[in-house]
Amino acid sequence: MNSWIENPEGGRDRGLRGLARAWVEVLVRPGRFFANGIAPGDQAPGLTFAAAVAAAFTLGWVATDPTAVPGIAGSPALSAAVVVLVVTALAAPVGLHLTAAVATVSLVVASLEFDGGISFRERGGVSETVQVVAYASAPMALAGPPIPVLRVACGGYATLLLLWGFRVVHETTPARTLLAGLPAAAFGYGVGYRVVSAVRSLLDAAPVG
Repeated sequence: MNSWIENPEGGRDRGLRGLARAWVEVLVRPGRFFANGIAPGDQAPGLTFAAAVAAAFTLGWVATDPTAVPGIAGSPALSAAVVVLVVTALAAPVGLHLTAAVATVSLVVASLEFDGGISFRERGGVSETVQVVAYASAPMALAGPPIPVLRVACGGYATLLLLWGFRVVHETTPARTLLAGLPAAAFGYGVGYRVVSAVRSLLDAAPVG
């Protein structure tokens, strides 16, 4: 997860320009991106991308809702900087690993259920799963402001990207795609990026009757 391979089979460009290009491409041309930009063993760019998305999300949140920042340092600005650093350096990698683990287990279960015991490793492997989970989170970079409808929209698009990525990379059937992708999306985007909380806020605010 933390190593760069010298000559990825496709993969993503390095550096800030590569991150920006990957973000735009996965949002605008996801089919092309997942077909050409996911490379076996090339996980480090995905980890960097996931960390950048988490940083953008957190920056947007603390900038628009200062009350969300705990008083852990001498000033609000310093406290916000510490929060962004912790999320980027610790929470994002851990969240990516856990979400990819959920996705991997779901893919195995879906394979046994729908493919007669054919393992997903015969198509895309664990490395590709990690990358799909990371790049599918791209819309969440815009979901920082605590606007429920914005977070729900970004979470919905991230979920669609995750399902699309699984379909392309692992060549899953529609039923297997849903079974494999929805648990990971619910955990990674719904819980990690507070989309579930945003849905609850919208439901609470909806008129009764």
